[in-house]
Amino acid sequence: MKDYFRLLGFLKKHLHVLGAAFVTLILSAGFDGITLLPIVPLADRVLNRGEVILPFPLPPPLEHLVAAINQAEPLTLLWYLCVFGAVLIAFKFFFLFLQDYLMMDLSQRMVRDVRNALFQKLHLLSLDYFTEKKSGTLISRFTHDVTTLQDSVAVGLTDLLYRPFQILVFAVIAFSIHWKLAVASLVLIPLITVPVAKIGKRLKKVNQSALESMAEVSSVLHEFMSGVRIVKVFNMEGHERSKFERSNQDFYRYTMKRIKRVLALGPFSELVAGVGAIIILYIGGREVVRGTLSSGVLILFLGALLSLIKPAKKVTSTYGLFQQTLAVIPRVYEILDAVPSVAEKPGAKVLSPVQESIEFQNVSFRYPGKESDALQEVTLSVKAGEVIAIVGRSGAGKTTLVNLIPRFYDPTAGTILIDGTDIREVTLQSLREQVGVVTQETFLFHDSIEANIAYGRAGATTSEIEGAARLAHAGEFISRIPEGYQAVIGERGVKLSGGERQRIAIARAILKNPPILILDEATSQLDSESERYVQEAIERLMKGRTVFVIAHRLSTVVNADRIVVLEQGRMIEVGGHSELLKKDGLYKKLYSVQFQEVMNL
Repeated sequence: MKDYFRLLGFLKKHLHVLGAAFVTLILSAGFDGITLLPIVPLADRVLNRGEVILPFPLPPPLEHLVAAINQAEPLTLLWYLCVFGAVLIAFKFFFLFLQDYLMMDLSQRMVRDVRNALFQKLHLLSLDYFTEKKSGTLISRFTHDVTTLQDSVAVGLTDLLYRPFQILVFAVIAFSIHWKLAVASLVLIPLITVPVAKIGKRLKKVNQSALESMAEVSSVLHEFMSGVRIVKVFNMEGHERSKFERSNQDFYRYTMKRIKRVLALGPFSELVAGVGAIIILYIGGREVVRGTLSSGVLILFLGALLSLIKPAKKVTSTYGLFQQTLAVIPRVYEILDAVPSVAEKPGAKVLSPVQESIEFQNVSFRYPGKESDALQEVTLSVKAGEVIAIVGRSGAGKTTLVNLIPRFYDPTAGTILIDGTDIREVTLQSLREQVGVVTQETFLFHDSIEANIAYGRAGATTSEIEGAARLAHAGEFISRIPEGYQAVIGERGVKLSGGERQRIAIARAILKNPPILILDEATSQLDSESERYVQEAIERLMKGRTVFVIAHRLSTVVNADRIVVLEQGRMIEVGGHSELLKKDGLYKKLYSVQFQEVMNL
């Protein structure tokens, strides 16, 4: 239960709701017991026309009450009992409604807070966490897993508090009436709890397998929706359906195993309780025949005993629910307890805009789980306002190098300095405010064009947004769209062409107006005419900024101040375009190959 109580820590902010729910739980359980009390006068005085005979002494006030009941006319007593019973039932269900409402409110508050905490933690985690985890698995934690936690509070916590109170009330009634019979009933407890505990251990393992299979269902679904065009163009619908059906079948199989075990708990406990009630009926019935116990009191005792069955059954089914919850909680806390590999140091300072240089000092980097370095001992000093082109074959480490500047990752060795300050000593916000990025994998949000351009620049005016769009040569095609800048472009900008998406992304970087600009194949999705326009805009944007340009087409980097050539993570050449052509190095080979390809077109 340690994990469960850790989860309940989310309820600390809502103790006032929990307190109110606790009061209604007690009152509901109390009225459950009180509604049984009219059974005795109803059976003994009204139906049998006898007297109420109790097997134990009463305090004087209650003795007078029993005497008044025995002297009352049966029909008059029946009228009072009906009115009293109606009032009791009304109060009982009123407090039962309040109890259920407050517990549901409490569970929804907790689920809301857990989801918020998970989402906030995801923002703190480093990029490597997301490269190692499937998106569908993380989505499953937010949906299926958190919904299970909701049930653990709305149902589980209710049964954890309310049902024991019910059991206590009915047990007090049973012991007050006939303590010997009540003690004999305790023999039933181990007959129920021992098998329940054994079934519960199996339930936890089955629940863990069910959660893993549900995460796989989410992953397959997410991959299909993200790559639906590829699926269709390669006619792989059948393959994807088979993958989904296998995952879905596994989830069904584990779910039915769980259901079978949970459902077995209730009937088993009822069977044991029913057999026990029959034995008690026989023993108590003999005392009624002998005249040492009234039939009404026996019925009340049996009513209290049988009333224990429902809460006991709920407790056993709740035990199954707890096992399901205990399988979920570690999955939720796996995210909440994750430690980001990139984090701010205590007392990190604000980084001023770059004025002098950006330096890489013997920087090496290795991705988690990889056997070799992606970068090896890179040393490079970049002056503020300088344009640096980074070229090399695929997998040489170009993107990895620029990803270290905004601290998407931290070097495994070496240091990166901005104006002499180690970037690990400054706040992430102040560092990333200085960096603008346009990547080859353009990402736009399911929002308006205006919102996408203004993303990252809160408070940008309409004129500023439109100006950035014009600089990126996006204003013309936006004006042709009926809704203009308010047009919603769909998930990942699916309603726009590749070139249009790229220009929106460039406009977003232009509007941010950062002192450091990273262009990772920024014009890769544009046709020749659009590329010419955007290249002009980028050249204007570059002025006065420190720019890192990654491009496979070397014709786009010939005007860079310096060109850095990477090969297998090592920096093997540095120099201007003309300077590198004079060397018989990798840059000359790459340029010659591309030039020959162009000549052959």
